[in-house]
Amino acid sequence: MKIRTRLTILFTLITASILLVFASIIILSAKKSRESEFFGLLKKEAITKANLFLNAKVDAGTLQTIYLNNRAILNEVEVAIYDTGFNLVYHDAANIDAIKETPAMIREIKKKKKIAFYLNDWQAIGLLFEHDGNDYIVTATAYDQYGHNKLNNLLRNSSILFIVSLLFLYIAGRFFSKRSFSPVKEMTERANRISATNLDLRLNVNDTRDEISELGNTFNEMLSRLENSFEAQKQFVSNISHEIRTPLAAIITELELSGNKERSVPEYKVIIREALTDARKLVKLSNSLLDFAKASYDPSEIAFKQVRIDEVLLDARHQVQVANPDYKINIHFENAFENDEEITVNGNEYLLKTAFSNLFDNGCKFSADHQCLVRITLEDGKITLAFSDHGTGIPADDLKNIFIPFYRGENKTLADGYGIGLSLTSKIISLHNGDLSVTSEVNRGTTFTVVFGGVRGEG
Repeated sequence: MKIRTRLTILFTLITASILLVFASIIILSAKKSRESEFFGLLKKEAITKANLFLNAKVDAGTLQTIYLNNRAILNEVEVAIYDTGFNLVYHDAANIDAIKETPAMIREIKKKKKIAFYLNDWQAIGLLFEHDGNDYIVTATAYDQYGHNKLNNLLRNSSILFIVSLLFLYIAGRFFSKRSFSPVKEMTERANRISATNLDLRLNVNDTRDEISELGNTFNEMLSRLENSFEAQKQFVSNISHEIRTPLAAIITELELSGNKERSVPEYKVIIREALTDARKLVKLSNSLLDFAKASYDPSEIAFKQVRIDEVLLDARHQVQVANPDYKINIHFENAFENDEEITVNGNEYLLKTAFSNLFDNGCKFSADHQCLVRITLEDGKITLAFSDHGTGIPADDLKNIFIPFYRGENKTLADGYGIGLSLTSKIISLHNGDLSVTSEVNRGTTFTVVFGGVRGEG
């Protein structure tokens, strides 16, 4: 069942329930009011006829004649008068006697002075009447034909109005729900036309700032992220293909050339050395891509533990210097720390070492003196690492793009690389809830600043 239909039915049922409650209250009130008014009418008729008979001394025959004549055309009140000894003094129609009084009833009326009760659908009252120092029991009964007709008309008209209201409510609910959900229907039709080949399409969203427009804006934002992700993925795959193709083509060319004719041992050694160099480049690229993929994992799938930043920096320096013995890397503490917690973060040791190694390698690689300095500052519960070099620097136009995968700036001719290191480092730092920023001046040097804070665990 569609939400529109479900809401229409729910709206109809709720409103119908409210109408039913109000109608029930009105009908019950009308029923109670009719009953009370007719009991009052019976009391008036009983007192009037008792006064006519006992005070005005109207002849009983005359009163009975009036009763019988009126009874033929309307529901006349039947009145009976007894003394306290249960002796009948007067009766409008003793042969009919609708109440059929009993001594017990007379005693009850004498005791309570007034009672009201039902005889099937007929209402009846009994009351104590005093005349010339004597007590009399007066009873009166009648069927409220007029009142019951009014009540039945009210019930019938209320039922008809209730049914008509239900139909109107359902039609109105369908109409308004259709209007309310028309933007959703339009969004659905628009969304069905969006596929991987046209992710640039967006939902049409009205500027109403309601829940539907918020849903549309959220969906459009998701599409933007998906489009960027698809574009990045296509660019990523294209760059990988290009980067892998180059060393593979070089290896194939070198091996083909070596097989074309007989060569001397020194020549074969040169070819093998060049092929080995290209193979190492391929391995380095593969390792970088694997690290990049690992850094893109869901954080919940990566093992984190308490890691000392200074120890990770030492391991990263050792790793870089083993691969490049001429690199000089210095680690300097700007201030001392009193306990291990101050230099500890909750992180993945392997990924952090990869990030720091990339920053060390990047600083030494683009510096003529192959030197890099990292300054460690501990302040206000934060750990700040500043990786500085005195290299060629990064042009201003390249600074905004250096963290994009496979992007290489104007200084790419100065050193080998694939444009993965800094983007990988950015992902790793972000994965550890850290901040990575960079400042640089051409021919003066570059400083990468890493700040960890607010993620430290319990030492």
